[in-house]
Amino acid sequence: MHEVSQLDIDMFYRTIGKNVMHLRKEKGMTQLDLALAIGLKSVGLISVAEIYHNKKHFNLEHLYKIAMVFEVKMADFFGAIDTSTQESMMMNITDAES
Repeated sequence: MHEVSQLDIDMFYRTIGKNVMHLRKEKGMTQLDLALAIGLKSVGLISVAEIYHNKKHFNLEHLYKIAMVFEVKMADFFGAIDTSTQESMMMNITDAES
């Protein structure tokens, strides 16, 4: 059985954040638009969760609400992003841990 590392978890949350950001921009929404649409009062969570800053991430309730706003399936947030982006993110994580 494969043991899940912290790097695996970090990549998982970064992928979700990148996909939310991509869909938000595709829909022509600002971070504030999205925050207000899901019942938040500011962009704080959206801005940090999209880039997984300080290990802040979207929870299932956030993703459910965002999926409703974007009219997409929740599964759309979990899809793989292109390899070059993944490699770049892994390098950034490795550099940050040093």
